[in-house]
Amino acid sequence: MPVPATIVRMARHLWYWQWKILMTGLAPADKDGNYVRPKANFLQISPQTAHLEEKSRYTLIVGRSCPWAHRAWLVWIIRNLRETINVIIVEPDRKRGKWRFVTPFNGCRDLYDLYLLCGSPKSQRATVPVIFNQKEMTIICNESAQIIELLNNWPASMESPELMPFGYQKTIEKWRELVQFDINDGVYKCGFARQQSAYTKASATLFEALGIMEENLNKNGPWLCGPHLTLSDICLFPTLIRWELVYAPLFNCNRQLLWQFPSIWQWRQRFFSLPGVADTCDSEAMVSDYFGSLFPLNPSRIVPDNPSLASLVLSLIPDPRHYE
Repeated sequence: MPVPATIVRMARHLWYWQWKILMTGLAPADKDGNYVRPKANFLQISPQTAHLEEKSRYTLIVGRSCPWAHRAWLVWIIRNLRETINVIIVEPDRKRGKWRFVTPFNGCRDLYDLYLLCGSPKSQRATVPVIFNQKEMTIICNESAQIIELLNNWPASMESPELMPFGYQKTIEKWRELVQFDINDGVYKCGFARQQSAYTKASATLFEALGIMEENLNKNGPWLCGPHLTLSDICLFPTLIRWELVYAPLFNCNRQLLWQFPSIWQWRQRFFSLPGVADTCDSEAMVSDYFGSLFPLNPSRIVPDNPSLASLVLSLIPDPRHYE
């Protein structure tokens, strides 16, 4: 027996009303339905430069699924900081909405407990990445943009690349600003849009930014700032490595396929092939966390199957004639 149309309409309106309530709790928006990233209360204390080489003193805490933590982890990998700062990987506890330690750390089961142990107010969100001072039991910084700059200046025990080379600061900041607001935040503006007009605007801005990146890499590559791998590349990679697995299917970032930007596609292959980078890219963690946690976007909580990340990223660009 078919369901009466009146019941279908009522159920649709009820679900839409509930969806808007859930989305308000998940991601704030303005009156026009545009996602607005909430302001965070970041913590920062200047580390004592005299002790930066003491590996037992400082720990970088990251999560595999978080793109903001991923950028900090990448700087740690690329700059060869293994001997001067520890890394601990926390895992999402979706039932409790917290990051938890695999094994207790300083007597703490989760990151929120560590924040409280360091004197943070109970209202402080316990986010990753974090630089933690073991000797003084303080959180040095939990803001990813500042952390990658701290790690860029962190002493390394071996030869290490400079990710903000002299003379490139203005160019790096120009690209970092575009990447942050139009790409890193841009995918969330698409995924968390409340109205069609908000989504259309966000999608157009996102793909316009990708077009700018494509043109620049085509003319001035191999990296965003030309011959040097810089912090601007570091900030872009975590979003693009999640593209086909998360942002295209879940956040509706599918106006164009990524392989239709061949210079970006090759840039991503080049970055992924850097020593140690592939080890920071856990496709299972990315997909299970996004699809399992963002209930308003995926109420069934079904986690899709995906190809292996290496086979996806390192594959050749498809022949466009096959799609004509």
